[in-house]
Amino acid sequence: MKPTYEPQDIEARWYPVWEDSGSFRPEVNPDGEPFTIVIPPPNVTGVLHMGHALDNTIQDTIIRRKRMQGFAALWLPGTDHAGIATQNVVERELAKEGLDRHELGRERFVEQVWAWKDKSHGIISKQLRAIGVSCDWTRERFTLDEGLSKAVREVFVTLYEEGLIYRGNRIINWCPRCHTAISDIEVEHQEEQGTLTHIRYPFTDGDGYIEVATTRPETMLGDTGVAVHPDDERYQAVIGRTVRLPLMDRDIPVVADDAVELEFGTGAVKVTPAHDPLDFEIGQRHDLEPIQVIDGEGKITEAGGRFAGMDRFAARAAVVSALGEEGLLGEIENHTHSVGHCSRCKTVVEPMLSLQWFVKVRPLADPAMDAVKNGEATFIPTRWENDYLRWMENLRDWTISRQLWWGHRIPAWYCDACDDVVVSREDLYECPKCGGAVHEDEDVLDTWFSSALWPFSTLGWPDETEDLKRHYPTSVLVTGYDIISFWVARMLMMGIHFTGEVPFRDIPIHGLVRAEDGRKMSKSLGNSVDPLVLVENYGADPLRMALLQAAAQNQDVPYQEEWVDAARRFGNKLWNALRFAVDHVDVGKVPADGGYPDDPSPVDRWILSRLGAVTVEYDRYLDEYKFSDAVGLIYNFAWSEVFDWYLEMAKPPLKDDARAAATKQTLGVVLRDLLKLLHPVIPFVTEELWSELVGEGLVVTSSWPQPPTYDTPPGIEALQDLIVGIRRFRAEHNLGAKQLTAYIDDTDALVADWWAEQLAGIGRVEATMAAPDNESGYARIDAGGVHAYVPLAGLIDADAECPRLRKAIAETAGLLEATEGKLANSNFVDKAPTEVVDKERAKAAEFTATLERLHSQLEQLGC
Repeated sequence: MKPTYEPQDIEARWYPVWEDSGSFRPEVNPDGEPFTIVIPPPNVTGVLHMGHALDNTIQDTIIRRKRMQGFAALWLPGTDHAGIATQNVVERELAKEGLDRHELGRERFVEQVWAWKDKSHGIISKQLRAIGVSCDWTRERFTLDEGLSKAVREVFVTLYEEGLIYRGNRIINWCPRCHTAISDIEVEHQEEQGTLTHIRYPFTDGDGYIEVATTRPETMLGDTGVAVHPDDERYQAVIGRTVRLPLMDRDIPVVADDAVELEFGTGAVKVTPAHDPLDFEIGQRHDLEPIQVIDGEGKITEAGGRFAGMDRFAARAAVVSALGEEGLLGEIENHTHSVGHCSRCKTVVEPMLSLQWFVKVRPLADPAMDAVKNGEATFIPTRWENDYLRWMENLRDWTISRQLWWGHRIPAWYCDACDDVVVSREDLYECPKCGGAVHEDEDVLDTWFSSALWPFSTLGWPDETEDLKRHYPTSVLVTGYDIISFWVARMLMMGIHFTGEVPFRDIPIHGLVRAEDGRKMSKSLGNSVDPLVLVENYGADPLRMALLQAAAQNQDVPYQEEWVDAARRFGNKLWNALRFAVDHVDVGKVPADGGYPDDPSPVDRWILSRLGAVTVEYDRYLDEYKFSDAVGLIYNFAWSEVFDWYLEMAKPPLKDDARAAATKQTLGVVLRDLLKLLHPVIPFVTEELWSELVGEGLVVTSSWPQPPTYDTPPGIEALQDLIVGIRRFRAEHNLGAKQLTAYIDDTDALVADWWAEQLAGIGRVEATMAAPDNESGYARIDAGGVHAYVPLAGLIDADAECPRLRKAIAETAGLLEATEGKLANSNFVDKAPTEVVDKERAKAAEFTATLERLHSQLEQLGC
């Protein structure tokens, strides 16, 4: 066995072994109950980030454990074509060559994107393997592959036939940079400082005017009405009259509508049906013509008169200026309001009337809401259920058409002869109604449309495949809270509608990985961290353990490189523990399962009892998706109890031929089970150490440990506390490894014969199991009802030690007084930064503890 832990060497060696052996396929447990996860498919636009590393580590931890528990565990991998994001990336690459997609044409451009996809996919799959994901790569899918494309078309056509997909003119979110419609959840709203501009609309039949307030004065060029609330006393006399639209010289009516907010602005609102969703609805109710005055480039159309051709924001200033010149401009107030931006390119989104394809979501959303309310699908933690239900209650129809070239083409054909529109499962080459020539819809579907089908389309739907029968519904969906509305909600809607069942039972939601300053990781902020660099520097196992330790429920995940370094040190400690075991245990004779001793010694019985108790608690945490708690538990058990205590306590019996075999047996099964428990978290190093300790088979396909119950021997905690006290006594008096003698007074009757061996071995104490005649001249070390009396004569020079202790007490008391003085100053406590005040409080607590320890030492010496 190599003397040191080298993660890179280990990790490069074991992944091909796992994959080539078929260990990741559900067929490895052919009789097992199915347990299925479908991977949230990463986009093919680039490389994995820390969020991917966290998400996939959680999934891998779940699936590896389920596989070891005997389930037919399937983790199905795949990637998403990511329409807008991928097209943008490829267009940027073309721009570097002085080209754009229109020069290439649709067919050649799509070929370029496929080439990019193949290159990027290779990088992503390599990176996923590097962090140890145990996906069944033989079942890998892509949202644009033949099978998934068939599923997408089947869903589209079926929803169309059911009247749940329609084509119509509605207000959509338009990105002038991406040149496409985007859905509501692809719009990021930001609070921005703007203005509320008051505009006077003169009545056409006399003196006076009605004043409206708007944050977007350029849209007034498309106004076709002014609306007031029917109950607003201020405007009762003007309802039904007409006003002259400033700058455009056309008459528009004043209408009464319940949608108007009496408190906003002046209580009267301009109505621009082509550029605002609420105005569109008001326009529909009052038969107001929609006039589009902003085009797809974000420029004013010919309908905008003298402002035609201007950029929308330049037109905003020009319109305000022109209104001022005509004396029709009222007050301009500073006003903070929410402005929508494209989530991809951050361009300000333009609400625009457009002919698009939509999904009627209400008939799909209601059953998906009921499924969560009824417990068929469960968010973990449950707090996310409220967010999900709130979102679903307020859904508007989903805009699913995109003005892109990369994606699933909308399966609709238009007849050039009779204008018939045909939606079809099969490609059409002539009109089925009149036999005329047809042309296919130019648009593609929203990426999230195909992603919504992922849990069942990847298993073969609409065909009745064996995988679909066996592995649907899936068991768990792991994802971050940021895509509950984007993805989780839509999968629930589509899964229930097309299969009659929820697509997954449990939905554990994790936080986002944040930089050390608490901000979201971002390339633009310069605080993003490449997980693959961490893998190169520390190894995949330390990264995985660090991420899981930090992934507490209901919290974002604070990234700190120190955690990864600490996890690497844990790997070193585990490696050294196994080196110790391999030196003492008959390698190859540790069984892959079972082998627990029938009549263990007290020390062995203690560690076996702890192994059983920790396994039960560890299972409970993992079943509840409390990964941070689970890893913290197993980390502390391994380090504090197995490494620090049991390995030391095992040394004396291992040197005794009469007892060595029994201790070897316990040592072997405890470390074997520890490797199994740790394997889902740190798979590479545990597989390497398994090969050294057990040698039989692979830990990845071994069975999950189920150690028997053992009674804890009485007094073990008292013995350990006593040894800790003796170690502290040594350190406080700079005694090093000097042999000590001690008298043991056992008022609780806990001391057993086997204590002497442990006190001698670990504590370097020759113990007499009796109290001294008197306590004078002894240092007393307490451990509950057990007291150790260490004679000081010849051990410590009291004449030198007592003055040193008094001096240390005086210095520490002075430091404590100064610190307490600061904390008593209200100006300091109230005005200093919280972290500075907390630091002073911590110093005060430390000085207080030090004083107590120094006084205790003085008392021990009888000074």
